[in-house]
Amino acid sequence: MLRVTQLSLLLAGAGAVAIMVGLFGTAVEIAGLIAITLGTVLAAPAGRGPEGGWWSILATGAVLSLAAPLAGLGSDALGGLLALAGGVCVLTGAALGFPGGRRRA
Repeated sequence: MLRVTQLSLLLAGAGAVAIMVGLFGTAVEIAGLIAITLGTVLAAPAGRGPEGGWWSILATGAVLSLAAPLAGLGSDALGGLLALAGGVCVLTGAALGFPGGRRRA
């Protein structure tokens, strides 16, 4: 379970970086949205429990990232702002939720 969580958060974070950088074109940005969505869904079981507040931040970022292209159809500025806010939320949630290795006492 630990590896699945780590890989899913890395996947979501990589998707957020790909979208926020914006140098790679539409196909990579679509792949980034898919990565964010898949990473968020796969990390959901690890987000349960008292220490799962990071998953809410991750999920908010995923929703904002998915809303950004739709908002961008009406206003490029609004779409870009939502994409940036979503990417920051995804990266923050992934960083807070990333489980470390085995801890030694």
